[in-house]
Amino acid sequence: MKHYKLALIGFGNVARALARLLVRKQSLLEQQGITFSFTGISTGRHGFAVNPDGLDIQKALELTESGQSISSLSTTPVADSLAVIKNSSANVMFENSPVNTETGQPALDHMLTALNLGMHAITANKGPVVHGFSELNALADKMGKKFRYESTILGGSPVFSVLREAFPLAEVSSFKGIFNATTNLILSRMENGETYEDAVKYAQSIGVAEADPTNDVDGWDAAFKVSALVRVLWNTPMTPQQVKPTGIRGITSEMIAKAKAEGKRYKLVCFGEKDGDAVKVSVSPQLVDATSPLYGMMNSSTGVTFRTDVILDYSIILSEKPGMQGGPVETAYGLFADFVNIIK
Repeated sequence: MKHYKLALIGFGNVARALARLLVRKQSLLEQQGITFSFTGISTGRHGFAVNPDGLDIQKALELTESGQSISSLSTTPVADSLAVIKNSSANVMFENSPVNTETGQPALDHMLTALNLGMHAITANKGPVVHGFSELNALADKMGKKFRYESTILGGSPVFSVLREAFPLAEVSSFKGIFNATTNLILSRMENGETYEDAVKYAQSIGVAEADPTNDVDGWDAAFKVSALVRVLWNTPMTPQQVKPTGIRGITSEMIAKAKAEGKRYKLVCFGEKDGDAVKVSVSPQLVDATSPLYGMMNSSTGVTFRTDVILDYSIILSEKPGMQGGPVETAYGLFADFVNIIK
């Protein structure tokens, strides 16, 4: 049996879903010769805990979800996330702190610290990918460890791993997709007759949209994901500000009704294309018809189509049923898949 010690930096909905998923898959991992323990947890509001011999993860979940501190579980006094990483004796660090679009911090420092200490570093945070991709890759190679980020695009859907493993040496020339579930849900509900305001309120009521939906409806979340994808696909630095997104606030019910009558739909389309050394990107509302893979992506479904030199169009779709939405479990699975792919 190979035993892995795990550190969780950030213990919000996604990280807690990951902890539960790992516990649920524990017997399957053991069949593969893998055991694990949680040795470090850092939270934003409920303290920090380290025990190299293993933390009681069920107790940590109970304390956090009841609003209590987890510090009582710690055998080592720690006062911040970096101290948790340094004292956890972990083999793998999962980084799920809040996204900082401007600098990628403190997530970037978390990733660098973990790699420097000889840990594999896995994140669902787009910040380190956009702001530190080359540095993290170089450090991971130097240390003989892995830097992985499957959950940064389309939740747990296999995007980067598919391109890395199923399309060896394929050259991606372009991508087109829907990366933001919130705007897709809003536009879908508007097509069914709701006003923009009511559709936003619904998205907020089920937890898909934040209390302030600006990052979603103005296209910044999608632009940040475009930046991350461009950085990985073409090793080209790209900021959300360079993408210059246009959101969906200007799409009216009348526009949607007219499009529907013509057999078309509005979607917030994310686009990237490499032409020689130049990279063109955009995030904007566009009309699509039934010939487009994006047409059938309704509610909170997301997806992307890649064009390569060997297979012209290859689509990956995360489809959600009406009344359901992508969430922490799907994102947690991307983190879990990165872990399994690393250790196998």
